[in-house]
Amino acid sequence: MEKIIQITSGRGPLECQWVVAKLLKVFLEEAKDNNIDYEIIHRENGDENLTLKSVTLLLKSKNINEFLKNWLGSILWTGKSTFRKLHKRSNWFIGVFELEGLEKINFNEKDIQFQTTRSQGSGGQNVNKVNTAVRATHVPTGQSIFVQDSRSQLENKKFSIARLKEKVLEQNIIQLQKQMQETWNNHLNVQRGNPIRIFSGTDFKKNYQDKSFKKERNQLKNELKNYKNDLN
Repeated sequence: MEKIIQITSGRGPLECQWVVAKLLKVFLEEAKDNNIDYEIIHRENGDENLTLKSVTLLLKSKNINEFLKNWLGSILWTGKSTFRKLHKRSNWFIGVFELEGLEKINFNEKDIQFQTTRSQGSGGQNVNKVNTAVRATHVPTGQSIFVQDSRSQLENKKFSIARLKEKVLEQNIIQLQKQMQETWNNHLNVQRGNPIRIFSGTDFKKNYQDKSFKKERNQLKNELKNYKNDLN
C-alpha cells in the first residue's frame, strides 16, 4: 500500500518552518522503526537555514494505516522562538496530511525518448564533433531536459534520466499542492486547537499523555489507606 503524505507549515511563520524540519527527522525515524519504506518526493525550503515550509513523502507498507493514526492531523510544538527571543508566543502548530484521491505519476524509463546531438558552446557553437549531448523527453507528460555535462553519451543519458525523473515528480507534486491548498488551510484552521502529537523544547522532546491512570489509582489507594487508618 502507498500513501502520499505532506508535512506543512501552512501559512505559519518561520518558527513553524523550523518545526517542520525537526518533525521530519522524528517522522522518518519512527517510519524506519515501523518498517515503513519512504521516499522524499518534494521539499520546499524555508526562509532560513535548517527550516522547511513543507515536505512531501511517498510511504510504502502493509501497516501504513496503523502507523499514520498517530500522525495525521495538527502537531503542536511548545517552546520559545529560536528566531525571536522576546516573542511571547509559545505554541506553534503545523499539519500532517494525506493527499487522498490523487495518484502519483509512475515514472518508467521506457516512456523516455532520447535525441542525441553535438554539445553546444557559447553562441550555439558545436564544441565537439560527435553526438554526445542528450535531450530526454518523458512522453506521457511532455517534460524534457537537455544534458551535455559529459563527453560520454552514455553518462549524459544517465544524468538525463535522473534529472528528468526529478522534474516529472516535482511537477506532479506542484499540481497536487494546487489542488489540495484549500483543504490544507481548512485542516490547519479546524485542528489548530486539537493536536494529535505534542513536542516541546529546543531538543524537540516528545510529550505523551499518560492514559494508564496509574497516578489516579495510586492516589485512590493512598486515600483508602488513610481512610482505614482514620477508622482504626
